[in-house]
Amino acid sequence: MKQTITIIYCPKCGWMLRAAYMAQEILSTFSDEINGVLLKPAAISGQYSILAGETLVFDRKENGRFPEIKELKQLIRDIVCPGKNLGHSDRPTTNN
Repeated sequence: MKQTITIIYCPKCGWMLRAAYMAQEILSTFSDEINGVLLKPAAISGQYSILAGETLVFDRKENGRFPEIKELKQLIRDIVCPGKNLGHSDRPTTNN
């Protein structure tokens, strides 16, 4: 069964555009593997959490930062379709 990715964001913090951008990236990468992306305004100020079904994928407060989109795609892939190749998002970052 395909999972729904939920992005819980704090509207008071102005994080709706960030959530919408991440939703777009997730949908373009996982259109065949997920049910959809739900943007959900948080009841708790400062919250920014991403879930795959009931599984917590990333939490801003726990990690002390927002996820990088490459990192987020890898985390979601590992839950919803572990065998999927993410192309350039799977390549390690190089420091020049």
